[in-house]
Amino acid sequence: MKNLNEAPDDWPLGNILWFAVLVWFSSSLLSQSAYIAIHGLPYDAVSMLESLGPFYYLVLLLEIIIWGGLLVMGYLKFARARRARRTRSIGAGHVVSA
Repeated sequence: MKNLNEAPDDWPLGNILWFAVLVWFSSSLLSQSAYIAIHGLPYDAVSMLESLGPFYYLVLLLEIIIWGGLLVMGYLKFARARRARRTRSIGAGHVVSA
């Protein structure tokens, strides 16, 4: 049993990912709120991206890569959890239907 009074050696990658998502969402919300307070309207994302000129395609490619990576990570985690559940069921003597 772990001692709850001791600090962990390292943070799990899942916790770090959730903290990154929380920071990203919070900063986006705060930025959008400040923009609305100043200008009275929300961001126009299309015009902001178009103002980047040719770098627009680089930003778009980077965003697609990031979303693709997150989807792959989610799928792998789901598949690993399902495989572990199936292994535990077989080890416990339960019948698993495919």
